[in-house]
Amino acid sequence: MLISEMAVPGAYRIEPEPLSDARGVFFEAIRASALSAESGWELRVRQVNFSVSRRNTLRGIHGTRVPPGQAKFVTCVRGRALDIAVDIRVGSPTFGHYDVTYQSPENGTAVFLPDGIGHAFLALTDDTCMCYLCSEEYVPGTMIDIDALDPDLALPWNLTEPPIRSAKDAAAPTLAEAAAAGILPTYEQCRRFPTLVNGLGRRDNG
Repeated sequence: MLISEMAVPGAYRIEPEPLSDARGVFFEAIRASALSAESGWELRVRQVNFSVSRRNTLRGIHGTRVPPGQAKFVTCVRGRALDIAVDIRVGSPTFGHYDVTYQSPENGTAVFLPDGIGHAFLALTDDTCMCYLCSEEYVPGTMIDIDALDPDLALPWNLTEPPIRSAKDAAAPTLAEAAAAGILPTYEQCRRFPTLVNGLGRRDNG
């Protein structure tokens, strides 16, 4: 598999190398040792989530306060999705920057998003199913929501009609409003937390 850092530092795109024969296709979605060698994070899973969405459903931007944090390994297991990672770490050199990944079961491409990276996606087909391997269990009250249509972010959704969104996502603050409210993690927090003790732990570089 090819593991490459995205335009948002700390986030990685994982592109598998499929093996085909008369039966179909096989590929490794991720190998923990390869991710650890490339990124400094160790793959340990505390919760697995799935979402199923109609075409033109826009979910996100979602993140988690630090602590507890929640790193994610996200892949599309049915349908097609336009997936965007956004740097929401206050003080990061790339705060507000983003990177785009097209995901489908055919390409098997996944993204690894550490603490401080917001996640959003647009379902490009009906019945789009996304799988999330999460480093920590969900803790009520710790989720961060940011408007995926924030005009300052200008994310390239290429919408041709209004998207389907939850009331919570539609009412979410802009990135600037979230930063002013003090709900975003800082760059330093995300560099220091978590350690290898829990979840998809990051190596503590001191």
